[in-house]
Amino acid sequence: MENIKPFDGQHCETTATGTLLQQLDIYLSEPMLFGLGEGLGFIFWNMKSMNFPFIGGRIKPDALTENIARNLNLELTVKETSSTEKAWDSVKALIDNGQAVGLKLDCFHLEYFSQPFHFAGHYVALYGYDTENAFLVDTKQQGGWVKTSLKSLALARAEKGPMSSRNLCYTLRKTDKKFDLGNAILTAIRNNATEYINPPITNIGYKGIFKTSAEIIKWFKTSKDIENDFTTTAMLMEKAGTGGALFRNLYRDFLKESYDLLKLDKLKAGHEAFAEIATLWSSVSELFEKTGKTKDIKYIQRASEILKTISNKEKSAMEILATL
Repeated sequence: MENIKPFDGQHCETTATGTLLQQLDIYLSEPMLFGLGEGLGFIFWNMKSMNFPFIGGRIKPDALTENIARNLNLELTVKETSSTEKAWDSVKALIDNGQAVGLKLDCFHLEYFSQPFHFAGHYVALYGYDTENAFLVDTKQQGGWVKTSLKSLALARAEKGPMSSRNLCYTLRKTDKKFDLGNAILTAIRNNATEYINPPITNIGYKGIFKTSAEIIKWFKTSKDIENDFTTTAMLMEKAGTGGALFRNLYRDFLKESYDLLKLDKLKAGHEAFAEIATLWSSVSELFEKTGKTKDIKYIQRASEILKTISNKEKSAMEILATL
């Protein structure tokens, strides 16, 4: 495909969706896409089948792109099928027609991943293929322009497990309704803030952060591999496509960009709050890393106290933003 411009991003879903948007001549920054996607969230997820708990900092998979499409008045088409053959025929027809396609898959099977791990909520943009390979856009840390064999792509798309979908693909198209960026920003912020401060269960949102402050001490005391558990979690929070500080850097920058555009005092207050919050999250991931390296409980106890502070600060910031 000749007219493709890869989005240069750190987070997989914004990178994939950003690439599709650029094909529509919509050029927005990654923080702006994350904010328009109402992306900020929190979850502490622990199941017996998991090796160790998962700490996540954004809303559930797929919802980010759904929110972007709604806030920008775009038509989002999502297809799923349990048939590997139908799944490929569907995206092949779109590519043949000059349309880039977003794919959700398990990155474990992608051949360009230097350290494969199972994560079925990964996104890429597909822009071409030949008899052997699929040509993709992935995050900058995974190489940007990349390729993987058609066989490995089929395995990645069909993998089952947490956050997986049945060979999900999606496309974006413009509609007759144009969007006003200022209105879209305010709508997205209000929606995200309202959702955040009204979590349906206690392991989500600011309540989830407060709960995590206690859970990480239990986790430390019952962990069979402290070094792996906490150093891996630190890496996931800081480097695994979050933009740093568990997505708080992205949201901080989104609020700054929004304030620069709209000059509203509440946006300035929100930006200043998240600048501080982002620093606190980075200090938590540093303490997790020290916990893993030293196996000393004092670092996890410090992280626990910081999480209590973060919970209060995020709740206060989102309460301000909900009234925009």
